[in-house]
Amino acid sequence: MEYHLKNREEVECFIKNEVLTTSEVVEILGVTRQRISQMISAGKLNPIKKLRGDSLFLRRDIEERKKELEALRKKYRPYDDK
Repeated sequence: MEYHLKNREEVECFIKNEVLTTSEVVEILGVTRQRISQMISAGKLNPIKKLRGDSLFLRRDIEERKKELEALRKKYRPYDDK
C-alpha cells in the first residue's frame, strides 16, 4: 500500500488515525504487553518503530492480526462465545 501525503496536515492526520502505540494495540487485540513482546520476538507483529519501552504499529497490520486471533480463538476456545 502506498501513502501519498502532501502536507503537514495530512501527515498529522495519518499519524493520529493510522499509527498505534503498544497500549492501543494491547486494547485492540485484547492481550497483555508481555504477549505483544512475544509476538514481536516471534515475528508475528512488526513495529514500524521501536522506542524505549514502547513501539509504534500501523493500524492496518493490527487489524489483520486481530482477525487472525479471532479465528484462532473461535477454533481453540469455542467455550468463550457462550
